[in-house]
Amino acid sequence: MTALSIDLRDRRTTGRPDYVLIFAILLLSAIGLVMVFTVSAPRLEADGFSRTSAVLRQSIFVVAGIGVFIAAAAVSDRSWRLSTPYIFGFTLLLLLVVLSPLGIERQGAQRWIPLKIMDLQPSEFAKPAVIMALALILSPAEESRMSWTRIGRALALLAVPSVLIFRQPDLGTMLVFTFVAFVMLFTAGTTLRQVVTMVVIALVILVSAFQLNLLKEYQLDRLTGFLNSNSDEHALTTNYNQNQSQLAIASGGLFGRGLFNGALTNLAFVPSQSTDFVFTAVGEQLGFVGAIIVLGLYLLVVWRLLVIGVAARDRFGMLVATGVAAMFGFHVFVNIGMAVGLLPVTGLPLPLMSSGGSFFLTIAFSLGVCHAIWTRRSPVPGERRLMS
Repeated sequence: MTALSIDLRDRRTTGRPDYVLIFAILLLSAIGLVMVFTVSAPRLEADGFSRTSAVLRQSIFVVAGIGVFIAAAAVSDRSWRLSTPYIFGFTLLLLLVVLSPLGIERQGAQRWIPLKIMDLQPSEFAKPAVIMALALILSPAEESRMSWTRIGRALALLAVPSVLIFRQPDLGTMLVFTFVAFVMLFTAGTTLRQVVTMVVIALVILVSAFQLNLLKEYQLDRLTGFLNSNSDEHALTTNYNQNQSQLAIASGGLFGRGLFNGALTNLAFVPSQSTDFVFTAVGEQLGFVGAIIVLGLYLLVVWRLLVIGVAARDRFGMLVATGVAAMFGFHVFVNIGMAVGLLPVTGLPLPLMSSGGSFFLTIAFSLGVCHAIWTRRSPVPGERRLMS
């Protein structure tokens, strides 16, 4: 190690916050609260409950998420790197606990640990833990070609939480893991031949899962129903959610029907509208213009995360930011694709807007770690090469 690299390593100056990222996060969270209120208030009032109970609960999660973001951003990127093995190990423990009698089952899936304030969903917290663990494995000195040994270690690490999550089952999270792993491996320096080989292996595993009937019946129904979206057989069953979602978005027109004026929202025709299908509330009430604004904010967040990756002072920070960008962007793409009928229903929530505590806190933590990488970015061009 040269004297220059030691000097650079000790320069832990804190840069200015990323105000663009923070603005986009806060605005998306605020829009999410408004959408949760507009879709939940009419239903709660009709059932004799307080109109504000759902939005107040989500507001608590938003405030807690802001606190998590601030706390995560205050910790140095080097500390996050040193803490990664412990974070990953604790996450595996939670994934084991949720499969024990302490976990609760809903709609055929055992994914939650009941707490007094919320139902903890460990598979959500596994996402940043896996990203940080993969970054730790892939971040040593840059190689001209990524070795199969290092790739094997990364895939072996990924397999452990994947098997536990498959037992729940949670197909959506496994899809996130797969996409994030490919993006991070490609960013770390895998060759095109290696990527193609891994894609072929993934396809073989997927086909084998179908042939061995490893997928649950409702998961197969979602896929077959999506592929036969015009079938009368699935119109009132498997495809009902998507059909109602598309009707709600289409009815919004250019400028939307206005807040609380969405007919399909007020009459509760769209199931799970505050969670998986919250984007339908945007399309129906705010129209095409509102939907474009929301998509623009999501694009802004992904762009800033990629900028953070480029500016990171080491490969670990670069890979973490890239992995979080992949996770965030994949959630947005799949959720909105699901809402407009372009993709099958996988249960992936919309970042910062879908109601729920575990996922919001997960996203807040992930973005906070990335912001820590940003505020401690390299003041010297090319420093990452010296510190590899």
